[in-house]
Amino acid sequence: MASPGFWPKLRSFIWDSDGHLKSPEERALIRKLDFGILVVSCLGFFLKYLDQNNLTNAYISGMKEDLSINGNEYTYMGTCYTIAYAIMQVPSTMIIQKIRPSYYLAFCEIGWGVWTFAQAGAKNSQQMYLFRFMVGLFESGFFPCLLYLMGSWYTKTELAKRLAIFHLTGSVGTAMSGYLQAAIYKNLDGHAGLAGWRWLYIICGCMTIPCGILLLFVLPDLPSNSKVWYLSDEEIKFALDRAIRNGKGQPTGKVDMALLKRTFSQWHWYWFVLGYVLYGSSCQATGYFGIWLKSENFSVSSRNVIPSCGALINIVCIFMWGFLSDLTGSRFIWVFVPLAYGLIPNGILAVWPPSVKLKEFAFLTGGVQLMTAVFYTWANEICKADNEERALVVSSMNGFQYAVAAFLPIVIFPQVEAPTFRKGFPGTFGLLIAALIVIVIIKLFADRDERRDRAATAGVLSDEEHSHDDEKEKDLDVDLDEARK
Repeated sequence: MASPGFWPKLRSFIWDSDGHLKSPEERALIRKLDFGILVVSCLGFFLKYLDQNNLTNAYISGMKEDLSINGNEYTYMGTCYTIAYAIMQVPSTMIIQKIRPSYYLAFCEIGWGVWTFAQAGAKNSQQMYLFRFMVGLFESGFFPCLLYLMGSWYTKTELAKRLAIFHLTGSVGTAMSGYLQAAIYKNLDGHAGLAGWRWLYIICGCMTIPCGILLLFVLPDLPSNSKVWYLSDEEIKFALDRAIRNGKGQPTGKVDMALLKRTFSQWHWYWFVLGYVLYGSSCQATGYFGIWLKSENFSVSSRNVIPSCGALINIVCIFMWGFLSDLTGSRFIWVFVPLAYGLIPNGILAVWPPSVKLKEFAFLTGGVQLMTAVFYTWANEICKADNEERALVVSSMNGFQYAVAAFLPIVIFPQVEAPTFRKGFPGTFGLLIAALIVIVIIKLFADRDERRDRAATAGVLSDEEHSHDDEKEKDLDVDLDEARK
């Protein structure tokens, strides 16, 4: 068999570490999955973050003055979104055990597009509370359901970088929201009698609803129930066999007390959820970059564009951690290293030095610690043998983190303390240290289970060898008896 050439090896190195070892049929399947899952998921997640970050961009671009937002009302708007977003995380992954994911997620995306439109007509803070709540409610199922879906189709050598690409499109949305708002403010502010920040919501709504319709026709659901038009019956069967060969448990459709008992009798749920809550809460500092820029009297355009530079740094780092994780086969290292770096920018903000440049550096590089994709890949792999437990764990990680995020900013980031946030920035530094400790504990548990599995496998093999030897001895005894006769 001829050795693959330079370009196939390079493509395999960058995209899949074992791509050159796969059959043409398997590579064709993965290309179709990348189109059907990865592309539409990234587009939807990009729009989700575009819509999610519109509140900050609108607030610093005139909404504060137009709606007479005072005190902590801006924080309450974010809290309404976060509460709703947390509510439907776990239920959403349970719903798609009963309903096709393509139906449910298309409904969700079209729904949040409609409520994004509604924000353009807000007259006061109270209306924005309702609109933000509804946007959060419809957006809530998108991220955990797609994490679960990708974990169902992709293998160990494929998953981390794809989850990284999926996750980094959120940073692309964050980056683009700043540029988009700056362009809208410059070109559409006052057009048809509407403020620039209102046009932002209108344009984003126009982008979101068509993507939701596309999702309905392109998302392939699960290997066990897919009927999507671009996969043949043979390809679906091959994908299902591939998932089973890689140790992935298949859906049973049962969401009952047995699932809860199974899940809560193991360490997976407790430590992954705790670790992700601590990690996610430690990432909140960079969300106040725009408010700090406003306090330093940066222009409206600069307030929108400069944070986008930080988002671009995030994009590079998110993919790099996923790429290195798949390349090396390690999840722990590429969860721990980014978090450890996060001590630097979070430490700077906790101290709050007088230097403007130093604080700007901290805000810009705070997202280097974003290893979300690798963390979720780790959870998917640890829980892969039990389909429903995996769905419950990955959705609980995000859901509980957002539940904490619903009240934590009010406590440690009250707007009356802006921009120094003397409780907030030291708080995120402490949460980061706690997250690092939990990551080490997860590693210890995972290594212990791996040792037990190896010992159990060795024991089974040993028993089989002994059984085989006993059979050989019996056969020998029979042969001797026959020889004597």
